[in-house]
Amino acid sequence: MRLLVVEDDDGIAEPLVAGLRREGFEVERVANGRDALAAEEPDLVLLDLRLPDIDGYAVARELRARSRVPIIMVTAKGEEVDRVIGLELGADDYVVKPFGMRELVARINAVMRRVSESAPPAEPDPVTVVGALEIDRRRHEVRLDGAEVPLTPKEFALLALLASDPGAALDRRRILEDVWGTRWYGPSKTIDVHVSSLRRKLGDPGWIETVRGMGFRLRPP
Repeated sequence: MRLLVVEDDDGIAEPLVAGLRREGFEVERVANGRDALAAEEPDLVLLDLRLPDIDGYAVARELRARSRVPIIMVTAKGEEVDRVIGLELGADDYVVKPFGMRELVARINAVMRRVSESAPPAEPDPVTVVGALEIDRRRHEVRLDGAEVPLTPKEFALLALLASDPGAALDRRRILEDVWGTRWYGPSKTIDVHVSSLRRKLGDPGWIETVRGMGFRLRPP
């Protein structure tokens, strides 16, 4: 994890940086607000409020305006109003000097856990490639060897579902639920009709294999 320590006092910064490095962090230290704003974005910023050029609150405001990088304010100011201002500016935590290294590391880890838990899930890649087959969910297009394969909406949904886990057998119950939105688990030829159509359009029935007593799977023939 990369940390940016913004601290102008060498007597504080040097042991702080050394201690954080012993704890396994990669640390860059700058001594003023201008350099803090010019630095490459880290995983977390430890920001002193009393800086020689730019007020630490202004640095926090600028960082938050352009980034969601976690910020822990590290300062000698312990008044409630100072903490409130810092948190309202977007700081994720506030540590008052003097502090222990174990406490600081615990706070860093706690902030990073909160950030990780609150982050939206990564968007899946809209294009799935299985052999010569490309399924683009965003464009709703399927290409085989570069040539577009025209599919109906249900055929596309069925193929995309099978391609979500190539080689894995998907049972009929899940296919009915995910593609047709139904919980009818009795005999149904709907899936078979659409599988037959897909095999014909893909030009080789080996693309979709029947798994006896279960369902179907997709894999290159």
